[in-house]
Amino acid sequence: MSDRLLASAEARLRPSHTALLVIDMQNDFCAKGGYIETVVGRDAGPCRAVAAPIMGLVSDARKEAVPVIWIKANYELDKIPAGMLAKFSERGAKVCCAAESWGAAFFEVEPCPGEAIVEKHCYSAFRGTDLDIRLRTLAIRTVVLAGVQTNICVESTLRDAHSLGFHVVLAADCVASHTPELHAATLKNAQFLFGDVLDRGQIAAHWRGSD
Repeated sequence: MSDRLLASAEARLRPSHTALLVIDMQNDFCAKGGYIETVVGRDAGPCRAVAAPIMGLVSDARKEAVPVIWIKANYELDKIPAGMLAKFSERGAKVCCAAESWGAAFFEVEPCPGEAIVEKHCYSAFRGTDLDIRLRTLAIRTVVLAGVQTNICVESTLRDAHSLGFHVVLAADCVASHTPELHAATLKNAQFLFGDVLDRGQIAAHWRGSD
């Protein structure tokens, strides 16, 4: 058990075995005129607001050699699961984050050359992708999650990471949702049973304080 148990946030967040996952920071989820605002009819303002904190966390990660992995959605209708297709079809034929579209482009965040970009076709970044293999190749034990939507793609990825044996840390001030009450529920549920919920400053302090 001693090899598996990382009994403190400090131990879990050692840069040598931690990766940062930035999830779905794309125009369709965040920008004015994107899918969330024009099709779903929700205010994406909270999602826009976390772009700057996320890039701050990305900068913190890069300084401590923590790998940053960028997750991008591609929800073209022939690629998504049947359940997603049924729900999306209720809102018409508009495609969310179609490949090479404005909606799929990053919103106010920017990978560095060489940083991995993983494309997904469902809510979890682990399903149907090579993310698990990438993380295990890097000997990652803990994933820090940032991005949108807290209660959908972030939570789905968090749950799968937890089930696959990774420690999970939710960056509380670097995640957002168009539905505040569901955002808050995910934070509470993550803290209750799935992992750590810390803000950017706390995460960066652990990274800086590790050997």
